[in-house]
Amino acid sequence: MHAEGFSPISTPAARVLILGSMPGQESLRQAQYYAHPRNAFWPIMEALLGIPATLPYAQRTVQLAQCGLAVWDVCAAAYRTGSLDTAIRPDSVVANDFSAFFQSHPQIQRVCFNGAKAAQLYRKHVKCDLPLEYCALPSTSPAHASLSFEVKLCRWSSIREGLANWPNSHHEA
Repeated sequence: MHAEGFSPISTPAARVLILGSMPGQESLRQAQYYAHPRNAFWPIMEALLGIPATLPYAQRTVQLAQCGLAVWDVCAAAYRTGSLDTAIRPDSVVANDFSAFFQSHPQIQRVCFNGAKAAQLYRKHVKCDLPLEYCALPSTSPAHASLSFEVKLCRWSSIREGLANWPNSHHEA
C-alpha cells in the first residue's frame, strides 16, 4: 500500500526534532501522529513534559510545539503493507525535504530518532551537513515490546536535554 506522511508538528523556534519512520495504519486512519492506542509516545510525553495524553490531539500538538519539540517522519511517502517498519519497501522511500525544514527551523540542535528504522532511513536518504546532535531512542511502537514502558521512559528522558533552556517547556527542572 502506498502511504503518505503528515506535515510536521513544529514552530520555527523548535529546538529538538523527533523523527519516526512513517505513520502506521492507525495513525493514517486518524490523521494523527502516534495514534495507535498502545503506542507509548503520548504517555511518554505526558510523563516527561506534563502534556496529558487524554487531551484532544490538536491541543497535545500545540503543547508539544510550545515545549520546543518538533515531530516529523523521515519518509514523505513509501510503500508498506501493514504498519511494521520492516515492511517498508526500501526502493519506494521518498524522504521529506529536510534541507528546507532545517532552513525554516534554525534553532533545531538535536534530532532524536523514534526507533532504529527512522535512524537507518535518515542516514540512507538524508544529506545533512549541519552540526546537529543525534540521539537514537527506542521505538514507542507497540511492536517494540521487548522494553518496558519504564525503560523506554528512562531512555526518552534525554529529549529534555535539548529543552533545558526553553522557556515554555512544561517539565520540571
